[in-house]
Amino acid sequence: MRKWYEDSLDSDIVVSCRIRLARNYKKYPFAVKLSLPQAEKLIEETKKVLLEGNTILSKEFEYISVYNNSPVNKRAMMESHIISPELVRKNAPCGVLLKRDESISIMVNEEDHLRIQSMAAGMNLDKAWDLADKIDDVLEESIEYAFDETLGYLTSCPTNVGTGMRASYMLHLPALEWSGQLQNIIQAIGKLGFAVRGLYGEGTKAEGSYYQISNQITLGQSEKEIIENLNTVTMQIVEQEKNIRENIIKDRKMEFLDKIYRSYGIVKYAKVLSTKEAMTYLSDVKIGYEMGILDEPKPKMNLYSLVMHIQPANLQKKMGISLTGQEIDIERASFIRQQF
Repeated sequence: MRKWYEDSLDSDIVVSCRIRLARNYKKYPFAVKLSLPQAEKLIEETKKVLLEGNTILSKEFEYISVYNNSPVNKRAMMESHIISPELVRKNAPCGVLLKRDESISIMVNEEDHLRIQSMAAGMNLDKAWDLADKIDDVLEESIEYAFDETLGYLTSCPTNVGTGMRASYMLHLPALEWSGQLQNIIQAIGKLGFAVRGLYGEGTKAEGSYYQISNQITLGQSEKEIIENLNTVTMQIVEQEKNIRENIIKDRKMEFLDKIYRSYGIVKYAKVLSTKEAMTYLSDVKIGYEMGILDEPKPKMNLYSLVMHIQPANLQKKMGISLTGQEIDIERASFIRQQF
């Protein structure tokens, strides 16, 4: 089945979007206070709601245990944005209900009992919200959520109380990064209730000039308001990225072209590439395609898909064997060469 990220465009600064809803059962303590038997029972109840019965959803989803899975498989799911780094580290019964195209994942027993996550390519938050909302409605038909008429949905972390919604965009921002202006933007939008994070969300660093922009406020705002505000801020950031790119072409054109074509040559012919090197060079190639100045053939898969496939755990999973650090770097370079 075709994965959602295979529709990502190499010509777009806005790579993908995500809606995440935090929900908790009313009858169970929050995840941090769950006993092991309670955690296991909660998993079984959630699986029953979604997987049992002759429905479309039951055929589209599968349950994957994270608690009993291998370190490589856990890491590979995180690299593909299916689960969070926190769920990878969790040492208690936990798992994920995953739609087969990976557009929707429901983490069970992460920070909250349920984390409903919907992903879509490009600037399609309305689509991601519609999917997440429908899954939420299905679950709520059988699960009584922890909810307060005044506050809204109750969550483990007070910052999620209210709608329980985090909306985010994944942006490719190399020009803002190179110019040093990204830090000013981070500070400015922080005052407006938005956060800029790395490739895998909170507590992670940006790689390959990919940044997540998300709301920080969920209380006192409706889902529609959160999405509209994030769309407005995101478009402002995209315009600033475009302006700086135009200035670079005017002021440092040959230097810029040389950088892009050197990176293209490296990814096409290199025999050994670390994750950091590959992410940096592929970022240069991506901006070359985005600006229409790189007229070389594109790789077989889009660059965002390629970024996920070259991460260490996904490479090892593809090979079916455990690899050393250097072996991973050799396999990564080989895989990228094949794509180009």
